[in-house]
Amino acid sequence: MLNRFVNWTQNHQQQVPLRNRILADPYYRFQSLVEVTLAAELGVSIDVNQASVDDWLRLPGLSIHQAKQLVQLTQNGVQFYSVEDVAFALSLPVQRLQPLAAVMQFCYYDADSLALPPGMSLNAVSVEQLLTIPGMIPSIARSIIRDRVTHGPFRNLADLQKRLNLSSDLTQLLLPYLRC
Repeated sequence: MLNRFVNWTQNHQQQVPLRNRILADPYYRFQSLVEVTLAAELGVSIDVNQASVDDWLRLPGLSIHQAKQLVQLTQNGVQFYSVEDVAFALSLPVQRLQPLAAVMQFCYYDADSLALPPGMSLNAVSVEQLLTIPGMIPSIARSIIRDRVTHGPFRNLADLQKRLNLSSDLTQLLLPYLRC
C-alpha cells in the first residue's frame, strides 16, 4: 500500500510541470497519447475547422505536410464533422487518429456565421478579389500575390505587414477584409 502511494506521489509530482506547460503554452506539442489525454482532461481542444498548421502540429504523429493539407482544405471551404473525415482527408486509418479525438473539437460553421473570421483568405485570394477591398491599389494587390508565390503563405497579417513593409495605416485598413 505504501509503494502505491509513493508511486502515485511521484507520478503526480512529475505531471505538475507538464500540466503547467500544457496550460501555459498554446503551441506545446504533445509527445504522447498520455499527454493528449492529459490535455483533454485540462480542457484543451483544437477546433479542427479553424485549426492552423501550428494547432495540427500539436498532435503527435502528424507531419507538417499533413497539417498544411488539412489547413488548405478548411481554407477552401471543406468542413470536418468527425475524426473519420480527418482520417479520410489524410488517407489514414481511422484507428490511427481515434486516440487524438480527445482534443479534437468538431464545430460546424455556416458560411454566413458571425463566428467565422471575416474576409478573404490572404493565402488564397486573387488580385481581382484584393481589388474589391476599398482603398486597395493594384500595385499592393500584385505585391501581395507576388510575395506569397515567391516566399510562401503568410502566417498572419503581421507577417504580411512585415514582408511587404506596409504602413500601420494600410494594415489597419486591411484588417476587416483579410484573414489567414
